[in-house]
This record gives sequence, structure tokens and C-alpha cells, in this order.
Amino acid sequence: MAPLEPWEKVMVNEDFMDDVHGQASCTSCHAGDRFAEEKEAAHIGIIGSPDQNAQTTCGNCHNEIVTTAADSLHSSQAGYFKAMYSRSVPENHPALDEAFGNHCASCHTTCGDCHISQPNSVGGGFLDGHMVEKTPPMTRTCTACHGSRVGNEYTGKNEGFPGDVHFRQGRMNCVACHDGESMHDSKGDVDRYDGEQGPSCESCHDTVGKANDEIVQHQIHEDKLSCQTCHSIAYTSCDSCHVAVSETSGKPFFKTSATYMTFFIGRNPRQNDERPYEYVPVRHIPVDPESYAYYGEDLLTNFDLLPTWAYSTPHNIQRNTPQNESCNSCHGNADIFLTADKVRAEELEANKDIIVENVPAPIPGQ
Repeated sequence: MAPLEPWEKVMVNEDFMDDVHGQASCTSCHAGDRFAEEKEAAHIGIIGSPDQNAQTTCGNCHNEIVTTAADSLHSSQAGYFKAMYSRSVPENHPALDEAFGNHCASCHTTCGDCHISQPNSVGGGFLDGHMVEKTPPMTRTCTACHGSRVGNEYTGKNEGFPGDVHFRQGRMNCVACHDGESMHDSKGDVDRYDGEQGPSCESCHDTVGKANDEIVQHQIHEDKLSCQTCHSIAYTSCDSCHVAVSETSGKPFFKTSATYMTFFIGRNPRQNDERPYEYVPVRHIPVDPESYAYYGEDLLTNFDLLPTWAYSTPHNIQRNTPQNESCNSCHGNADIFLTADKVRAEELEANKDIIVENVPAPIPGQ
């Protein structure tokens, strides 16, 4: 049987015609000529992905959301640029922009990437015959992009490590914490750890550290440790990501030298009123001075200006963890702190604000 032409496939299911979005004509979003009698004429000027200019399509009804979403981290990908540019100099930005376009830009999300279609990373295609999903299905959208770290941690796909308690026991979808407002509006932030914590654990666990909190350790450690420091378990770290374009296929690719499970507590490099903690879990990110060498020489001139062991909020929360079994499971236990001997010599300078020089002393009698 010959492959079906696009127009022969089921692009629209019956439910869509009864949906509020189905009440609009096809040309309202896709342009073309709705009155033409011939297929070729009807498709002149057709727009395959109307949300590429969302203000003129989705924005007709959802203007406020579309306006703020344009500056959201999912849309702007400002975090990528901040990381690249901070380690570089302005004259190297064009080469980094080229690398970004080849390897990173596909992670940019439009309205349809979450609400109508699956990401290309899992094959693309409609979620449900053109229906608009108000709440994106977690495993077909969220973890399709955020799968190798967040998704595997949250759902327990790392062998030997249970999934996050919120997923295992509560079957909570990503949007239970990361609601639409936070997804559609970055509030001008250029990094997911900029600004106020949202969501924060205390948003739901509002007695933590308060006078009526029956867990005394919460009151002792409230502003000294992030919640994940005690309630996270091992998570994925990676080394040395390098990007290039294949000489054979002409397609961009990347490769890392290693992926492994870690749990290290480091000093908080973002200590402020919103994140007052002295200690936080840190994860190794796979950047190195030659990550973009394919696109030019010494593009990350200021490599040491950002740490390679970064503030982390792993999605693998447990009530009971190895480090909270007893006081001295943490205090005096140098194995779980990011000390200098665990950092590569060439990365010591970059991580000088993260490395723990003096591990908290053991508590006598514990």
C-alpha cells in the first residue's frame, strides 16, 4: 500500500468539531483559501504551524497568556544564552549563536508543542487528532523533553532508585507544582533559579520550620539547608558534552563522555533572601572549555566564571534518605560533601564558591 498523502490522514477527529477550537474555520489559524474548489488553490499561503506567530492565532483569544509566554524560559531559552555568554566574550557570540541554532533551538516550545502535538524528540504528531489539551499529558510532552534527568528521576527509571514520592504515592503530574502561570511567564527571569522560588516545597508543606512543626530538625536546619539536601537521593550527573555536525549526514549531534549517579552537598552559590541556604545538592553539568570547539577556537574564554557543579533541585524526593537517617549520616560524613578531592583539577577555580572546605563536624553522642 502506498504511503498516505497528508490530506488522507486523520488530522481532525470528530470530537474536535464539537470543541470550542473546532468552531473556528481552518483558515482562521492555517490561512489558505477556504472557498477554493481545488486542493492546490485552497492551500496557497497555508501556514503549517500557526503558533510560530502565536499573537495572530492563539493570541486572538489568549492574548495575555501569549504575551507573557513570549518571555518565558520555555520560549526564550534565555537560560541557555546566559550560560554560554557568561563563559564567553561578545566577539565569540556569533559562533555560539550558530551552535545554539544547530543544537539547542529545537528545544524552544510554542503553544502547540505542549497543547496540540508531541515534541519531535518522541516522534511528533498530534496528541489527540487536533484537540487542544488544556493540561499537557506529562509523559508525552513534559518528560519527552525533560526525560533523561527530571523524567527518569521523577518516575523512578534510574535502576535501583525509587521514583519521587509525589509520583509514587500521589501520582502527581508535573503541572501539580509547575502550573500554567509559572510555565507561561518567567517574570523577566533569565534562569530558572532567578527570582523567588516557585514552586517551593513550603507552598504545600506550610508548617515546615514553624512553631507547630513536630519535626525539630526542620526548625534547626530551616534556613541552612534546602529541602532537597535532606530529602533527595542520588541523581544523574554528566561529563564533557561536545557538539558537532556530522560530515556524513550533515546533521548536528552531541556526545558526552560519561553519565553517572551522584549525590553531593555543596555550598550554595545563589545565597540570597529567596535562597538563604548555606548548603544545597549540586549536580555536575557536562560543559568543558572545548564543548563548542567545532565552531571555533577558545569560544569559552571565561570558562571559570560559572561553576560546573551547579545548584540542583532533583525531582526524586523521599521522606527517608541515607543522609537523614541520623545526625552523623550527614555531619562528619565527608563522602557526601563536594570537597576539593572530588573536583577535577581543571575545574577547581570554576567551583571555588561551591567546594566545601570544612565538612560539618560530627555531633557527639549521636
